[in-house]
Order: sequence, then C-alpha cells, then structure tokens
Amino acid sequence: MPRSNTDSLDDVLSQQSYESDDDYRLAQQEWEESLHQLQQLVSIVLLPFFGKWLGRRWSQWAYARYLRVGLGKSFLWG
Repeated sequence: MPRSNTDSLDDVLSQQSYESDDDYRLAQQEWEESLHQLQQLVSIVLLPFFGKWLGRRWSQWAYARYLRVGLGKSFLWG
C-alpha cells in the first residue's frame, strides 16, 4: 500500500531506519559537517555584521551625548 501525502513526520521518521552502521556514521558525519558550516556562517558573516551595527548605534548615542553635555565630569560619570 503506497504511503499517502498526509503521513506525519513522526510516521515517516519511525519507518526510516539505517541498514548498517556505515549509513549511521555517514549521517552523523553529514550532521556534524552541517553544524560546522552553520558555526562558520555565524562567526564569519553574522557576528561582524552585528558588531558593525552595534558599533554604529553606540557611536551615534555617544556623539549625541557629547553634544548634549560636552566633555566635562557629567559626560564621564553620567
């Protein structure tokens, strides 16, 4: 009996099994490689972008504060 298109994900995953340890090791290796690629994406693309955005926001706030209070004690100590 062919499976219908309305099978739930749990049903499909429970029917799927690994035929050997080699298949399991290959799936585990691909999973770890995907996690490594995701980690590289975060560290190479997202963190610098977020840091640049945060730095620009901070500099705008600092400059507005400088214009408001100047470089006296109130600027340094709040």
